[in-house]
Amino acid sequence: MHKSRFFTGIALLAVSASGCGLATTSPEVIPAEPTLIDFVDPATVVGLSTRTLTEGDPTGSRYVHINYPEFSGAPALNQALRTAAEDQLKDFRARTPGNDLSAPRPELNVEWQLAAASPKAVAVRLRTGEFLKETWGNSTRTYWFDPREDKAVDSTGLLRGKAALGRLAVLVKERLAERGSGMKDAKGDAFDSMAFNRNGDLVVEFDDCQIGPCSLGRLAVAVPRAQAGSLLSDLGRRAQQATREAAPSERSGEMPSFTPTHSPDAVSNRAGSVNCAKTKCVALTFDDGPGRYTGDLLNLLAKERARATFFTVGSNAVTQPALLRRMSAEGHLVGNHTWAHRDLSKQASSKITDSLGRTRDAVSAIIGQTPTLVRPPYGAVSQRLRNVTREMGLSLVTHDVDTKDQFGGKSGDIADRAVRQAHPGAIILMHDIHRETVDAVPDILKRLRGKGYSFVTVPELYGPAGMQAGRLYRSGNELPRKQPLT
Repeated sequence: MHKSRFFTGIALLAVSASGCGLATTSPEVIPAEPTLIDFVDPATVVGLSTRTLTEGDPTGSRYVHINYPEFSGAPALNQALRTAAEDQLKDFRARTPGNDLSAPRPELNVEWQLAAASPKAVAVRLRTGEFLKETWGNSTRTYWFDPREDKAVDSTGLLRGKAALGRLAVLVKERLAERGSGMKDAKGDAFDSMAFNRNGDLVVEFDDCQIGPCSLGRLAVAVPRAQAGSLLSDLGRRAQQATREAAPSERSGEMPSFTPTHSPDAVSNRAGSVNCAKTKCVALTFDDGPGRYTGDLLNLLAKERARATFFTVGSNAVTQPALLRRMSAEGHLVGNHTWAHRDLSKQASSKITDSLGRTRDAVSAIIGQTPTLVRPPYGAVSQRLRNVTREMGLSLVTHDVDTKDQFGGKSGDIADRAVRQAHPGAIILMHDIHRETVDAVPDILKRLRGKGYSFVTVPELYGPAGMQAGRLYRSGNELPRKQPLT
């Protein structure tokens, strides 16, 4: 494959028609399910990184994990996505001012996919999940970027104006009527997530419960290309054309999938070089990446010859696979932090298995090793989670030293908390998505090394005894508590 660039500065891999991921022509085939959208592999987009907004600690009132992409050379799109993320967080805070800590906490989770990525148009689909009053609700919103005009718009920017929006509402109503009674009319503000399928049909997605019974789940309508064509703006026509020209050779559907491999268990290639029974050891651990600062962190660790354990979010891992390969090659250990950072203690066994399994398979496909360690988001553990991890051959890891870097603050304060609480066998929690955390690492390494500490991966803390599937590990000098396995 070779690389080409937008004139706006966004860089993309240009993929040949030989099956390297995207085809240059689109077959005249209507998908079996026409409302499915083919998503672009984010690893093919050069200069793409991720941003994350988080909240959640033992004394907090809510859990928040908002993930969205950031593009090189597209400041207007980046600003639109940043504003959307900040507005969602502000709104969620206002709607969840307090919470009974004895009840499941409200949770806001936002992940993303690329519905298009070409010099003609870029589309970012934000998928939001909210847990309120014991139930999950899902919604989608798609933002479009016009590289020619350097302009970001919401989905109605695909249309020629209000008249086109009105006509689209009529077409959608007609297609919804075919599904029977109980459907509400789709109003203007309901058209906030639109994209194209591989045939060029306009796919309109609606939120849970928005225009139909909640039991229907995802509800979408595909307006045929011939009917949608006259409604489209110039951007809409280019977006439609780009989607047809760059239809993936393999359908990704709602979520990308990975073929399970039989790779060996993930182990640091320097495991055994330090005997933690005779040496003071600590395990530096980094959650939520890889992110835009992870490369700088790897540079620092390489310079100081220190190793760490990275608990990666699956959706971030597939966005920046080169960083995972570098982690593995440089002696670090890659662990599993779920696909989208949802609280697993609220999930059914099938959902837990899917989130952990997809991340496991993605990481294994990238580095050729299968991660066996799981850090549960927010440190939330249930008996159901323990049972699933035991069945999957995975060990649970939390921490006993919290640098509290998720709250931001000065790098000096983060370093002070890490050094002050460190002890032989400590598992130190940090997050490589924060600039302040990366800036704190040189000071942490210098001061702890001055106290005689060596930096190892988590399994090395436990020596020959190893780590058992389904068990919860908080510290290297603490035997896991007796925990029922069924």
